Amino acid sequence: SKLATTVKGKEDKIAVVVGKITDDTRFNAVPKLTVVALRVSEGARTRILNAGGKILTFDQHALQRPTGANPVLIRGTRSPRTAAQHFGPPGVPNSTPRPYTNS
Repeated sequence: SKLATTVKGKEDKIAVVVGKITDDTRFNAVPKLTVVALRVSEGARTRILNAGGKILTFDQHALQRPTGANPVLIRGTRSPRTAAQHFGPPGVPNSTPRPYTNS
């Protein structure tokens, strides 16, 4: 569902996911997509192909578009690890990184 909502209105572009695409049965309508991913589950593969979309590997994408023009990069959520709480620029408005302390 995150893939479909992110690509909404950008169906002519290629969605690039550095990770695995899994099936979401809560989402009924799958649009026609062109997707590049490391791995795709069988359920997601059948739903994307039945909607008329394409699934490419990174090698196929590099041959098809050598410059990599017009991608839609999709990433997962930031990790809830303690180390991830230190990410971000300090002192910038609306940025709340956790300081490193030795105490």
